[in-house]
Amino acid sequence: MKYDPFSMRAGGILALLSLIIITIIISGCSENTDSGRKKYSIYTMTKDYREYIVQVDSLSQGTVNPVLEGTIVGYKQIWDELIVKEGYYYRINRKSQHFVRSQINKGRFEPADSVALADFVFLENYNWIHPDTLLLISYNRKLNKVNYAKVAVKTMTATTGELPIPAPSGAYNSMSVGFTEFRGNRLFAGYSYHSLSDSNGYSTTDTAYVSVLNYPSLKSRNTIKDTRSTYPGNTNTEQQSTFRDEKGDFYFLTSPGIARGNRPDKPTAVYRIKAGQEVLDSNYFFNISESSIQNHAYGLWYIGNGKAIIRSEQKGLFTGIEDHYKVPHVRFFVLDLETKSAKLLNLPVDKGTARQCVLMENGLVYISINSDREGNYIWIYNPENDKLRKGLKIEGDVDYILRIERLYEE
Repeated sequence: MKYDPFSMRAGGILALLSLIIITIIISGCSENTDSGRKKYSIYTMTKDYREYIVQVDSLSQGTVNPVLEGTIVGYKQIWDELIVKEGYYYRINRKSQHFVRSQINKGRFEPADSVALADFVFLENYNWIHPDTLLLISYNRKLNKVNYAKVAVKTMTATTGELPIPAPSGAYNSMSVGFTEFRGNRLFAGYSYHSLSDSNGYSTTDTAYVSVLNYPSLKSRNTIKDTRSTYPGNTNTEQQSTFRDEKGDFYFLTSPGIARGNRPDKPTAVYRIKAGQEVLDSNYFFNISESSIQNHAYGLWYIGNGKAIIRSEQKGLFTGIEDHYKVPHVRFFVLDLETKSAKLLNLPVDKGTARQCVLMENGLVYISINSDREGNYIWIYNPENDKLRKGLKIEGDVDYILRIERLYEE
């Protein structure tokens, strides 16, 4: 029988082939869609100060070159302003006073939406009130007041107002709101006052303040004052310094070192507010500077089971604030919050005063290290067996790994 390509049999074969081809195309599209939604965002800076974001699926292995494989940001020094969630990057545009939602689209970092926030020129800290609602805090020095904004990120709409926190006065002409923490119908805000001048430079009051406010009315209930340390919290868009443990107890770091409060006569310390309480825990004060660390520190991340990671500067490896950011001099320690002890992690000496550089996931701790000698890596620490190993290598002309973050909460 002569083969007839138009026969029923041949037609059936052609139909089957067409179905297979369509299935492959659909499958390919699905694979591309899934691979397009990466798990992690890595923000880097090159030696000539260009900033790149590269998104990856794994921090545990492999190599990536942000310059060749990533997206150039196109804005100068916005790494310290970012809030990352559900694939979007949020920040304050200081010139236009808009809160901007950006995304990486077809290899470009571009704005997707924005909302005007009058008088917001700098972002002190943020807190997610709900999964889709942000509380933003900004001190406006010209107006001498603390502003807040509640932003619904899905619709990019906002309500704004002023927090009833006493403005700086007398010798102090500026302030920092280092943290905000929600406890039911209470809002805790930690802050400190600063003296800024051309002749005397920058310094901070000797007192750490925490205001307790009713929420959502924002009426003041009480103000906690403590003189054992100062500069509570930090700019948490840059680096984490607070956490809540499994019991619901809230911990915060004070940072009086030269890179933050510039009150080095005061110790770096960890404070605690116990669950259900509205006062500092009188039985808890972890003096970091008098521990085995013997120094000041600037970042704090909880890793579970009463343990935390802290970044500490190392005396003798830098000469002052001028080279504090550029010179490798930072070590990582594991804190035991119960025994108030610290253990050095055997990692290369790091550089960079403020970095979003620690990520906890599935029982493992991912730590980004900038090392001039050993290269730029994501290191992996296992708290269960106290083991360290190298993970993802950051290749190319990269000077700093400034941020590592999950893109999506799953």
